[in-house]
Amino acid sequence: MPKSRLRKKSDYTPPTTATVKISSGRSWVAPLMLAMFLIGLVWIVTYYVTSGSWPVESWRNWNILVGFGFIAAGFGVSTQWK
Repeated sequence: MPKSRLRKKSDYTPPTTATVKISSGRSWVAPLMLAMFLIGLVWIVTYYVTSGSWPVESWRNWNILVGFGFIAAGFGVSTQWK
């Protein structure tokens, strides 16, 4: 019976490990997003706890809209997060 030829190359060559550093340069997004959420929440809670005398008394119920505006801005900033 004929003898088979030997392979010169090994059967498996492990892939080379290259370290890839992924940096999008958007480290400001998460802190800003959380800050906007918290400012909006604190604004609305402060308005309700003080019965409308704080944060801006002359704005009356518009203070709620300002608080939700901060929260909406937080969601807007969150679209930049990778």
